[in-house]
Amino acid sequence: MELVITILVLLLVVALSGAVVRILPFRLPLPLVQIALGAILARPFGVHVEFDPELFFLLFIPPLLFADGWRIPKRELFLLRGPILALAIGLVIFTIVGVGYFVHWMIPTVPLAVAFALAAVLSPTDAVATSSVTGGQQMPPRLMHILSGEALLNDASGLVALQFAVAAEVTGRFSALHAARDFGITALGGLAAGALVSVTFGLFRRRLVRWSGEVDSASQVALLLLLPFAAYLLAEHFDVSGILAAVAAGMMMNYTDVLKGGYVAMRMQNSAVWSMVEFSFNGMIFLLLGMQLPNIVGGAKTDLQQAGGGELWYLGGYIVAITLALVVLRFIWVWVSLRFVLMRALHRGEKRPKVGTRLVWTTALAGVRGAITMAGVLSLPFLKAPGVPFPVRDLMIFLASGVILCTLIFAAIGLPLTVKGLKLPGEDPRVREERTARALAAEAALRGIADEQKKVDDGGDPDAIALASRVASRVSADYQQRLEAAGEEGDVPGKARAEAGTERVMRLAALRAERKQLYELRRNHTINDETLVTLVREVDLAEAALTGLHAG
Repeated sequence: MELVITILVLLLVVALSGAVVRILPFRLPLPLVQIALGAILARPFGVHVEFDPELFFLLFIPPLLFADGWRIPKRELFLLRGPILALAIGLVIFTIVGVGYFVHWMIPTVPLAVAFALAAVLSPTDAVATSSVTGGQQMPPRLMHILSGEALLNDASGLVALQFAVAAEVTGRFSALHAARDFGITALGGLAAGALVSVTFGLFRRRLVRWSGEVDSASQVALLLLLPFAAYLLAEHFDVSGILAAVAAGMMMNYTDVLKGGYVAMRMQNSAVWSMVEFSFNGMIFLLLGMQLPNIVGGAKTDLQQAGGGELWYLGGYIVAITLALVVLRFIWVWVSLRFVLMRALHRGEKRPKVGTRLVWTTALAGVRGAITMAGVLSLPFLKAPGVPFPVRDLMIFLASGVILCTLIFAAIGLPLTVKGLKLPGEDPRVREERTARALAAEAALRGIADEQKKVDDGGDPDAIALASRVASRVSADYQQRLEAAGEEGDVPGKARAEAGTERVMRLAALRAERKQLYELRRNHTINDETLVTLVREVDLAEAALTGLHAG
């Protein structure tokens, strides 16, 4: 019973944390607020959670990586594969080597393998956390695509490197050649396992729909929630990378028919459920960090004394030093990569894009560490061997926690200044793409209406033909307006967009009045709850369509 109450309390605090951020008189990143709330739960209220690193890793990592893989724009991931891979693999290796040796040099009694484990867990970045600390400034879409792709792939590469570093510390053996070979095998095996699970699920769902004749949205979403765990456990069973399996399973979802076709209810439920899962799991990770902080600080002080002594403020100095090392290494890597790109363009006789130092600093400061780093460091084992504790575990967790806070603070201060007015050469034309897609979709809709009207005309019933003509004219007018509004700049598109905006305001006012009246009818017992739910759902879908259209 105590465990159930604790889980409910944690979920309540996660849910309230979003509201707390909005009512604060000053802007704070959500992760910082959640860490503070976790610390408050631990000390004044005495809420305690027994921690199992393996269970924690299994519970939190697969769904978060699966969601990242699912959400990442696949086209941009392919088109920008050069800079993304340079950051997600090259920078990860550069960071592990640089920060690992730096930590070992700064705290000599920290074993080199443990220092590499800390560096590996600090290499993943968090694009969601980055977007939350830009101070309302819009990150250039192309840069955001690069950061999102980097965050997706370096989560996997960093966590796989963490497993190798922990294994090296536990076994006392490490070979770069064997590690590279094992990495290739585990990576390919993990990707294959994830793809296999997603494809199998797609085939199973199609068979299930064929047998039952309909789609049960709730059961399909429930099965989808289990998918990342299935991919992870299958991969781990065959000693390949469960981390990459979860990523591959998420990326493959767009290539199966799980959410295609006319399954509107399933898509809406799935989107809502996964948004809730991501928010809750990210929040729980930072809450648990806050709850562990008091014990971690005490353990870190003990580890520091065993590592050669020193004052408590040394810990703060170590955190700042590691954070600065991460930013400097990232700056160097991005600067050198851009110089290489410019030199290659010059060699090929291509036009050299103008890239300033502000872009390099923006990319360097955008390397915010977040939930994956926290989940990874908390998964460090308690014991190296039976009866032998894992070296300086609490110190590593404290340093990683401090670096997360430091990168959030650095980004919250620096990014709003560097992002303001920042533009990238070759910016992706999302607005034009969306207008083109809306125009083509409206044209297809008009053709569909014409085909349906032709079927009625072929039937030869005069009353049906007249009715179809009136209805087709009314529906076609709506799509014709959309088609005009989707055009390029000019008088006709401008008037059509103004008309569409006014019509949207009127329709929203009508829908909200309709919903208010329905609730009033329920209060007066004119309709029952089932009727209310059915009609309100129709109004909600109509409003979602209007607001979604406007948002685009």
